[in-house]
Amino acid sequence: MAEPFKNTPPAPEAKGEMTAANIAAALAGESQASQKYLAFADVAEAEGYPNVSRLFRAVAYAESTHARNHLSVLGAIGTTEENLKAAWGGETFEIDEMYAAYDAVAKLQENKSAQTSIRYALTAEKDHQAIYDAVSKGVAGKQDCGTDAVRVCPICGHTVIGDAPDECPVCGTAGSYFKEF
Repeated sequence: MAEPFKNTPPAPEAKGEMTAANIAAALAGESQASQKYLAFADVAEAEGYPNVSRLFRAVAYAESTHARNHLSVLGAIGTTEENLKAAWGGETFEIDEMYAAYDAVAKLQENKSAQTSIRYALTAEKDHQAIYDAVSKGVAGKQDCGTDAVRVCPICGHTVIGDAPDECPVCGTAGSYFKEF
């Protein structure tokens, strides 16, 4: 092995626009594969194949590792303050532009399932934007966020700091199903 494991992703290099475009496309593909394999793992688990589920989860982790490496090579990982600003900006784009356009098309084509999925995502993106905004103010003042649990609805992604609601205000899922972080 020419270079020993360092427990860090590859460093960014500003060399080659085509390479950067290829790495950005690879990042998207690896990210999608990771999420797809996690969904496949859930199906395998539900169908009684725990070892197939474990395999899908392991490969999803590997795909996520590839995506993080690509993100690093693109120079898209900064300090916590920079990362919070970037995350807030991404949420803002999704709220103001991306999901508005996607929802308009779904309505035009009368795709109710897509409209529901978009509504779920848009609502959660607003949660995330508000949370990032609040946390950014603390980090700018060199303060970590609080120790309250972060809870996420497993159906729509509604995200709250602290206790889960009795029922998700977006999709109606019981708060007892929220995943705690």
